Amino acid sequence: MFDFKDHAVLVTGAGTGIGLGIAQAFHGAGARVALGDLREAGLARATDKLGRSDRVFTHAVDVRDGKSVDGFVQAAERALGPLTVAVANAGVYPNSPVLDMTTEEWDRVIETNMRGVFLTCQAVARRMVAQNTPGKLITISSGAYNSGRKGAAHYCASKAGVVMFTKVLAMELGQHRINVNCIAPGLITVDRNLNEVSDEYVKTLVGTIPWGRAGVPEDIAKAALFLASPFAEFITGEVLSVDGGSGTGRTYLPYSGTTRR
Repeated sequence: MFDFKDHAVLVTGAGTGIGLGIAQAFHGAGARVALGDLREAGLARATDKLGRSDRVFTHAVDVRDGKSVDGFVQAAERALGPLTVAVANAGVYPNSPVLDMTTEEWDRVIETNMRGVFLTCQAVARRMVAQNTPGKLITISSGAYNSGRKGAAHYCASKAGVVMFTKVLAMELGQHRINVNCIAPGLITVDRNLNEVSDEYVKTLVGTIPWGRAGVPEDIAKAALFLASPFAEFITGEVLSVDGGSGTGRTYLPYSGTTRR
């Protein structure tokens, strides 16, 4: 359905999980893909899954560091040509009550989840504008942007920031025909979650999802393909929730009316 054979796509946090799923989807649709991640071991495994070819480029990057991000973007364009799509996906997902949270942990989350999105989008957008290339920028937020969770003040704050950053950037880049949209995943089953959320949390949350299951990276990847496609040409500054309906409201409540016989 989607054809990206003439596109070069950059994805951060692509060594595993949602980022890898997004990179695989674009690669499967014919795109040349640049995978960036802080962990070189993850990039090596990702390359094995996609297969080594001239359509796959990997590069270690720290999205908190502007020079590192600029180096990744420039290297990706040298390897694959001008970028037409970028997905700012890299993020961290720790848990800590506010009273126990250290300044270092707060900073790590904000710097990765917010500064990383800012630096990635800025670096790619600068190249697109300089080359007069219309393009698509996609940020990854979370259902946590508008639904708080105990133990995740830093994470929720960072994801709310990503949403507002996306909206403002969409305003600024519209004149350059660069779409900027955000995907807000719900609970997504990835390997890293096994060490970062409890079984009780997962079981409770799944019980509130109208679709009856947790999501998988492919669910987010399909949304990214759509937002990067011509079908979304007139969509910008939007947040697309991909959560099986968990963000619709208080899904745990029973029907509020009485049953009439």
